Amino acid sequence: IMKMLRGYRFRIYPNKQQEIFINQNIGACRFIYNKMLADKIDYYEREKKSLQTTPAQYKEEFEWLKQMDAYALCNEQMNLQAAFNNFFRSTKVGFPKFKSKKKDKSSYTTSNVNGVIRILDNRHIKLPKIKSLRIKIHRQLPESYKIKSANVERKPSGKYFISLCVEYENQIPGIKLDKNRAVGLDYSSHDFYVDSEGNRANYPQYYRSNQKKLARVQRRLSRKKQGSNNYNKQKIKVARVHEKIANSRNDFLHKTSANLANNYDYVCIEDINMQSISRCLKLGKSTYDNGFGIFRNYLQYKLEERGKKLLKIGRFEPSTIVCSACGAYHKDIVNSLSVREWTCPDCGTKLDRDINAAKNILKAGLN
Repeated sequence: IMKMLRGYRFRIYPNKQQEIFINQNIGACRFIYNKMLADKIDYYEREKKSLQTTPAQYKEEFEWLKQMDAYALCNEQMNLQAAFNNFFRSTKVGFPKFKSKKKDKSSYTTSNVNGVIRILDNRHIKLPKIKSLRIKIHRQLPESYKIKSANVERKPSGKYFISLCVEYENQIPGIKLDKNRAVGLDYSSHDFYVDSEGNRANYPQYYRSNQKKLARVQRRLSRKKQGSNNYNKQKIKVARVHEKIANSRNDFLHKTSANLANNYDYVCIEDINMQSISRCLKLGKSTYDNGFGIFRNYLQYKLEERGKKLLKIGRFEPSTIVCSACGAYHKDIVNSLSVREWTCPDCGTKLDRDINAAKNILKAGLN
């Protein structure tokens, strides 16, 4: 038995008053973050010292902050401090930026202190400053769960969602892992992945299949006058198309990763850099469409919950240029991506590029 943290996302249906409060809370969190960041920058430029600020210091000057969720404002202080810590720890991380009303995610995070966040029944949840908020609980929470925090988000489509961070005790099954129940996955830009048994994921390419529809609604948006009612209505239609694509992709990733976690004890994959692939191989649209990086995260936690293992091999492991039958290296034959099938000169085995790589990934992972 071990304690685990897991997120559960549900749709919420606030009434008009609750909707106004949530929007005000989102704006207040953005305001306090930007205000503290601006004061820190100004103080450092004058005194060459770091300034310690808290949201409580601003409540006398801005009295409307007293009506907001205090825990959400405190979380913004922690987020700002984390941004500075990341900046000082690594040169790759940039200096903290101001939050934008248009570009940044419209959400706020509140903490569960003394049971201020709790599910009242299957249809309602209590949040700080909100006594009863209608919620659609479409999946069962684990037994003896404890809510740690909640993130309330307003989507560009106008829908509202809540993500609950839940701590619970997970009974990891004491199963004996079998190396015969193992599979290797080779990333494929077109098929999503090809496994060592010759199966292909056949990713439906949701973004490409919705490109014409997306172009049509975006074209209509470009013809509207910015700020008008028709512009705002069309903007929501564009957001709904994007949301439909994201939801379809997420559904595919969850179902595919769950299927692999149920059927295999070991799953072997390459620790490849998806960002580099999207930039250097002119595969940006396909790479960002399939979401293979998120898929690896889903696969890892699903396997861990079942007491199974995800094995990652190094990204420079020679999986493609090695014959899976005899182990001979043939870099000169399969160096080009256009070579999809080749025959090993040493053993005469006819090989499919992707299946051969998946078999080598499986061997390397198990070793």
